[in-house]
Amino acid sequence: ANIKSGGKKKVSKAERLRLQKEEEERRLKEEEEARLQAQQEEAARLEKERIEQEQMEKLKAKDQERRESELAELHSLEQKFLAAQQWKTDYRAHAKWEHYLSCDGSPDPTVLQEINTFMSLWREDQNEDIQLVMEKGEQVLNLIQKLQFLLLDTPPSEITEKETVQYQESILELQNLLHQKYDVATEHMLKVTNMHEDSDTGNMQAVIKDKNVTFCIWANLKKKVRFKTHTFCDTQHGFDLPKSLAVSSVAVRILHTHYDHVSPLWLHCQSVPKLEVLGSKELTQHSKGSVEEPEEEEKKATEEPNMPAEEETCSDGRKSAISVKENSNSIADINETGEETEEKSEILDIPPQGIWLVFMCSITKEETNEKEEAITDENIVDLQQFVPVGGVYHIDVLQLPPQVKQIKDWSMVEVLDVGLEAYPYPPEEAEDTTRPPVRITLRLSDNVMYFEDPVIARWDPAGQQWRTDGISNITYKTQEESITFEMGAFYTIALLQDAHLNMPYQAWELRPTGMDEALLTVTAVFATIQIQIKGNQCMLSSVAVEEKDVLSHVTGKWISPVDLRAVLKKAGVNIFPGEYSHKYVSVNKKAALAEVRAYQQMALVASAFAFAWSKWNLEAGQEQVVLKVSEHLKADPVRDKDWSLYMFNGQKAQKLKITETSEAFSEELEESSEFHSTLYHMLKDFASKEAIDKVETASFLFIDVVYQLLLATRVLTYS
Repeated sequence: ANIKSGGKKKVSKAERLRLQKEEEERRLKEEEEARLQAQQEEAARLEKERIEQEQMEKLKAKDQERRESELAELHSLEQKFLAAQQWKTDYRAHAKWEHYLSCDGSPDPTVLQEINTFMSLWREDQNEDIQLVMEKGEQVLNLIQKLQFLLLDTPPSEITEKETVQYQESILELQNLLHQKYDVATEHMLKVTNMHEDSDTGNMQAVIKDKNVTFCIWANLKKKVRFKTHTFCDTQHGFDLPKSLAVSSVAVRILHTHYDHVSPLWLHCQSVPKLEVLGSKELTQHSKGSVEEPEEEEKKATEEPNMPAEEETCSDGRKSAISVKENSNSIADINETGEETEEKSEILDIPPQGIWLVFMCSITKEETNEKEEAITDENIVDLQQFVPVGGVYHIDVLQLPPQVKQIKDWSMVEVLDVGLEAYPYPPEEAEDTTRPPVRITLRLSDNVMYFEDPVIARWDPAGQQWRTDGISNITYKTQEESITFEMGAFYTIALLQDAHLNMPYQAWELRPTGMDEALLTVTAVFATIQIQIKGNQCMLSSVAVEEKDVLSHVTGKWISPVDLRAVLKKAGVNIFPGEYSHKYVSVNKKAALAEVRAYQQMALVASAFAFAWSKWNLEAGQEQVVLKVSEHLKADPVRDKDWSLYMFNGQKAQKLKITETSEAFSEELEESSEFHSTLYHMLKDFASKEAIDKVETASFLFIDVVYQLLLATRVLTYS
């Protein structure tokens, strides 16, 4: 038995060796097969890559070959921008002539002599009736608005540095004169308090208002402590005075101007970038990345009226131009030379004789150190981040002037030279004891959207800034739309809101709705804004908050893009990034070349193509933009299945294979599609003849308005 079992063992050992050997042979064979297969796959992959590379080279060569003719074709379309610029220049001249012919007695605010005569005549006018002052005030506000519009809308080639300064000085003088007249009218009212005596308290109270201003005036005639609290019925503004004031000869005025003449002027004069054309001579000059001096600019503008050289004035008064040069590596060159060059200018590649774009300082320039150092005190409001909305509240405690006395048929009043005098509160001698604060309640304006609790700030005339100190115990009642707070003295107050709380936008869409008509929809954080475009104007068609329409007082009016920006900002709905907005919003940074050229070419074809936000724009990197596009010749909304994705870097456009719902981003081209030098030619490959005809016949004014709105909202970087 032992022998048998030993034999079995031997056999199984031999068997095992044989099996091992077979296993080894099979493994080696499989490895060899796998190696061969890998080799074949690698060869196939390399071959596929070679074919793809070859294909790509062919497409690039084809694109390069027709680049010149495509750019020439685009350039002939771009002439529409020049036509729009010329039309606006002619329109301005015509408006000036029309005003001259009308002889309606109103001054031309751009003519210094006329505006000075107007102001000196009003200064001498002794009529102090508050209604008349308010009527004249409306005329003054219109003059200010005209000057602000000119500062924002006139291209630098048409306005000299001297004129700019003159317009700004006229605005400030008109603002000051208007406020002086309000003070004179207030003083006049306080002399004849018996006209507005309150039967319950025996004190005087009056509310006088129009669409621009609201006067709430209370005079303490009885000096009784129990009447130290007052609410103006008409406006729901109110106050609670400390005892010492309740027994003094004082008046309280809450003057609410529905506009802001207090903040620095630059806040209202931030313009949108503009378009211009340069010939090859100027292209060479600008290619050095230099920024020319104003004198040179003015000289050149007069020498060559057909080729205006233009620059953008930044809000802090410095000049900035983005230059152009014929060099395809220019963006890369700039990036390597460091921040210093970046602050001065950005060099864009553009064909000679082409449209040249002057873009906002903000795209290339970071804020300078001096500006950074300026705001170290946390009580000072940063006006790049927070802006006053809903106007300004001038809250004053005043000395009650001598009252009118009736003696028989005569009205007599003691005339003092001092004018309207503030009552000292807190009294200067009482520094050691803390004076009780004044409590104020303000009912918020219905014409303004406050998406978050507003920040309350007081104007500091010495530092020329808004400050948040000196104000305490703030209560914001959302339902009543009122705000109550305490302050240690009487101040000029503003309610401020974060300028960027509606940024970055969640989505946007631009679609044609008819011949030279389109609808731009911006879905922001708190609101959805719809803007209709037609011819040379646009209209705010709706502002929806939680699907409810708001701000009905500003919707449905056809205005210019410049006015639309002003109207929306004033109403607290800001969808217009400023020069320094990139500091406060997480921006989807894009190269200026790609962004600006995209807006330009989108505007050129907006009469027949719809564009919209794509989530892949974020993934595509800084050098290129990705957007959804669809040919669209009817007025209905675009169906999801009709969108295609396009990528553009300013010099090369392509249609992408991926869709909005793909798993990952890929730059792979759509089957049987090619590259093109322009977005316009890329769309032309897939477009109907009808769509291209529509693009070619689109009005230059419509194209210009679309372009202005795209530049103003900057949807490709702030979404």
